[in-house]
Amino acid sequence: QKQIYKNIYKNYIFAILYIFSAKNNTFIHVTDITGRQTICRSSAGMKAKTDKDEKSNYCAILSTQDIVKQCKKFGITAFHVRIRARGGNGSNTISSAGHSVMRAIIRSGFKIGKIDDVTPLPTNGTRKKGGRRGRRI
Repeated sequence: QKQIYKNIYKNYIFAILYIFSAKNNTFIHVTDITGRQTICRSSAGMKAKTDKDEKSNYCAILSTQDIVKQCKKFGITAFHVRIRARGGNGSNTISSAGHSVMRAIIRSGFKIGKIDDVTPLPTNGTRKKGGRRGRRI
């Protein structure tokens, strides 16, 4: 007897998803696969009613939902993700809102190709703030 194999390989339409997760805001930017043409962009600050809400996970998820709607119109089915923290002289850790964006993208049915951390790391750059004896509390 012959076994019938289903086609498990699907054709995905990829785009690049840039997530910039700073301390007080989260920016989401989607481009085509070359990285030249912007498809859509949004930020948590665009959804927040007050300044203190910009850093919240909830506003980051709301802006992700806008991105999801626009990307489905274009027929995008998968993302290569480039996630970035402030880096340089600042913090190198990604805020919790950045992780929430990733979770919301995956839950909305998109596939993830690869995830890159593109946080700029200093090679002994400028001096950190706080002075010689550091921040005194």
